[in-house]
Amino acid sequence: MSKLVTIFGGSGFVGRYIADRMAQAGWRVRIAVRRPEQAGFVRTYGVVGQVEPVMCNIRNDDSVRSVTRAADAVINCVGTFDRKGKNNFGAVQDEGATRIARIAAEEGVQHMVHLSAIGADADGDSLYARSKGRGEDGVLEHFPNAVILRPSVIFGPEDQFFNRFANMTKFGPLLPVVGADTLFQPVYVDDVAQAAAMGALGTAAPGIYELGGPDRCSFRDLMQLMLDTIRKRRGIVNIPFFAATGMAAGMELVQTLSLGLIKAQITRDQVTSLKSDNVVQDGAQGFEALEIVPDSMAAVLPEYLWRFRSSGQYAAIKESAGNLREG
Repeated sequence: MSKLVTIFGGSGFVGRYIADRMAQAGWRVRIAVRRPEQAGFVRTYGVVGQVEPVMCNIRNDDSVRSVTRAADAVINCVGTFDRKGKNNFGAVQDEGATRIARIAAEEGVQHMVHLSAIGADADGDSLYARSKGRGEDGVLEHFPNAVILRPSVIFGPEDQFFNRFANMTKFGPLLPVVGADTLFQPVYVDDVAQAAAMGALGTAAPGIYELGGPDRCSFRDLMQLMLDTIRKRRGIVNIPFFAATGMAAGMELVQTLSLGLIKAQITRDQVTSLKSDNVVQDGAQGFEALEIVPDSMAAVLPEYLWRFRSSGQYAAIKESAGNLREG
């Protein structure tokens, strides 16, 4: 019988790519999610019955154990940007990650992969970084041979980074950003998925890997690259951190008063995170140790950001026609 992997959060942005890779490797794939009825699309990644979404609440021992039992590997992709509520930073990224590792060890799982983030630090400045750091500590306490992946900002067709800012260009001539000089090292989602699959297959040595793409760019430069890709001109305006903190506080208040119906576009914790560069640290092991050559943004962004161009998929054709007329 083929081996079984349980992927927590396997229908999410990164998880779906990992699920596809594990299915193509011939494994049975169990997708553990809160709402399996919304994850039916993952079934198409394999033959009939190979990929199966199941319900799981990572805040509950019995629920985690039920989807971990008999698994040869587990991969935790669950994360959140919610500071409050039942599924907050601590519950998901600290306690949830620790629970998965503890139960995986108890159930005799052979391999565990945990998706963390660059900047994870139990003593970090932001709540997000601290919860990620404590989650890593909990994973290593119970599953010391785990593979921990720390990606920089992840891009790809379903991302909430480039897609979000490209969509903002519809609303005016200015594009506001917080931390325009902060450095990022964006990494392609399928490169992260390949690293995770290697961890589950046992071809990646245990340890922490910081994953960044081939380009290190400031937030401002990333926005300019996005604008160039979608053929639009917008003024990139940097919002100072002190002003952004005040704006974020107001947005959080509105979210609270609206009972969560109006989501804050940015939070104070995110402003704090943006004060630190999000790049692979010198000396950290990463893609090179895995013998993976990461894709560049220039090679991937046009493949999905074309829809934000004024002429959409026909932009290149119109440009070519214009060059012919000029000639």
